[in-house]
Amino acid sequence: MTAVTPGLVCAHHHLYSALARGMPRPPRTPRDFPEILELVWWRLDVALDLEMIRWSAMLGALEALEQGTTAIVDHHESPQAIEGSLTVIAEACAEVGIRVVCAYGVTDRHGPDGARRGLEENRRFLAEGGRGMVGLHAAFTCEDSTLEQAAGLAAEFGVGVHIHVCEDRVDADAPRRLAPFTDERWVLAHGVHLPDDHALAGTIVHNPRSNLNNGVGYARPARFSNPVALGSDGIGAAMLDEFAFAYFCHRADDVTADPQTAWSWLENGRNLVPEVLDDRVTWSYEPVDPWYVAYTPGIRPLRVEVGGEIVWDEGRPTRVDPDEIRAKAAEQARRLHARL
Repeated sequence: MTAVTPGLVCAHHHLYSALARGMPRPPRTPRDFPEILELVWWRLDVALDLEMIRWSAMLGALEALEQGTTAIVDHHESPQAIEGSLTVIAEACAEVGIRVVCAYGVTDRHGPDGARRGLEENRRFLAEGGRGMVGLHAAFTCEDSTLEQAAGLAAEFGVGVHIHVCEDRVDADAPRRLAPFTDERWVLAHGVHLPDDHALAGTIVHNPRSNLNNGVGYARPARFSNPVALGSDGIGAAMLDEFAFAYFCHRADDVTADPQTAWSWLENGRNLVPEVLDDRVTWSYEPVDPWYVAYTPGIRPLRVEVGGEIVWDEGRPTRVDPDEIRAKAAEQARRLHARL
């Protein structure tokens, strides 16, 4: 038995993180979230170059397609390879055959010039017609002037801002600083430590596996009046798995919860990339219903159509060679890890 649905959306991804698997251990074991950033992710992103970014995006797009995910809302950072990075990601995803919404995560961690270059990369990509948003890393790594400039740039192009918000307590001041700027087009990733009455507009993206992996806590997203969508924060793009994980986290917090709530979060991702409603995924299982999917492992796509083109069929992509992508990505991962 099979069922057909529109494509799935990963509403918050870091495609560059596909090369992190197997990376060398950090100089010491991180003890909290700021140290995870400093000792792991901020060491990795500063080592990226455009060739690494290309094959990481190719691998991430391939893995999304393998899971019936036809669109990714990506948040990218590569401080030593900013210029052109969003085009590299967009072209890699297009080559595989999936949709992507790109953003460069602007930050003041690397000084005013680093922030300027990040803003300019967002501007360049949008001005050239790229499908994107304006990215910010997080309020706690940005000056007020940078937040204001990013919000202004987004308004100029009629798009939202994609930003991490209150992922950890270190970012607790974000609601106050962002409140003058947000609108319904913004994507607010994580929200673990957002107060109930935060007054921020936009879609909150729940990343349950990543939140628990980083020890930042459970966001309890059912408490928000904002739309809630689901992301992976870079841990692949297996969105049926992410839905099930989100449901069980919800259930652990509230035993009366049923999977329909987490399913609505999964479906809300399509509001960020409405084109996926025209995509078609034929699944190996029927029915694709939250009560069934939550308790049925191993559901996989048999065929995926994006924009009317079959891009996955009979267990393989139709546009690219998956073995070549995995081999090239492994080669770039070795280069990246050597730099670390």
